[in-house]
Amino acid sequence: MPETPYRLIRPEIHSTSVIFSSPHSGREYPRDFLRATELTERSVRSSEDAFVDILFDRAPDFGAPLIAATAPRAYVDLNRGADELDPAVIRDVSQTVHNPRIASGLGVIPRVVSNGRQIYRGKISREEATARIDRYHRPYHAALRQLLQDSHARFGEAILVDCHSMPHEALEGVTPRGARRPDVVLGDRFGAACGAHVIEEVETIFAGAGLRVARNAPFAGAYIVQSYGRPSRRQHVVQVELDRSLYMNEALVRPSDDFESFRALMTEVVAKVTALGRASDMALAAE
Repeated sequence: MPETPYRLIRPEIHSTSVIFSSPHSGREYPRDFLRATELTERSVRSSEDAFVDILFDRAPDFGAPLIAATAPRAYVDLNRGADELDPAVIRDVSQTVHNPRIASGLGVIPRVVSNGRQIYRGKISREEATARIDRYHRPYHAALRQLLQDSHARFGEAILVDCHSMPHEALEGVTPRGARRPDVVLGDRFGAACGAHVIEEVETIFAGAGLRVARNAPFAGAYIVQSYGRPSRRQHVVQVELDRSLYMNEALVRPSDDFESFRALMTEVVAKVTALGRASDMALAAE
C-alpha cells in the first residue's frame, strides 16, 4: 500500500497563486490489487498518467506547490466524486441517476482501464471501496481545498493547473481530416471553470513552447475542474492533457529517449505559468 495518500511538495518561498495537481500519476500498486485484477501490470498501468508528476516537478522551484497522487487511478480515481460508485463493480450499491462516467466504467473505483478492458473478475465489497476512498480520495481533496484556500488568503486568487496525459490515439476521429493533432488539450468546461484571460495566457504559453494546442475537445475537464473552478470568485482551474507519445513509450509505459528534453520544455512552461500568479511586492512584504 502507498505509505501516504498523496505527495505534497511545497516551495521554499511561496510566491505565486498557481497550484499544480497531478491526480492520475500515482504508481504505487498494492499487491492485493494486482493479485485481484485479471490484467497484467503493464495493462493495468494503461490508465495511469505515467510520469506526469515528474514533468511538472520543478513547479516548487518557481514558487508553486505541487500535489500528486500516490495510489494509481485504476485503484481509486481522484478525479471523480466520492459518490460516483459503480454498481457493476461494487457490491451493495444501487445506481438511480444516470452518470456517463459510471456507465462507461470510470467511476471513483474504476471497472475498466483503456480500451474498456475489465480490471476485476467480479465485484469488490462496499467496505473495500469505502476504505480506498477514505484513505486516498478524501485526504487528497482536503489537501487540495486547503491549498486553494491558502492561495486565496495569500494572493486574493487561486489558479489550479490540473495535469494529465492522453493516449496518442485519443484524438483519432475528433481531429478534422488533414489537420494535425494537437499536442495539448486545455479544458476549462467551455469557460465555466476559468476566466478567459487566464486560459488565453496559458494557451499562449504552451503554443509559445512550440506545441499545438486545442481547447475542450475532446477533454473539457472532469470532477476537479467542475468542482473547484469558480472564476467569479477568482478561483480558476484549467486541465492540461499532454499527448503521451511526446515523452513516453505508451506500450511499455516507459520514458522515451525524448523524455528529458520534453521535461525541460515543460519546466520552461511551468516557469511562465507560475508567473501568471506571481505575488506583488506588497503581498510578499506582508508575509
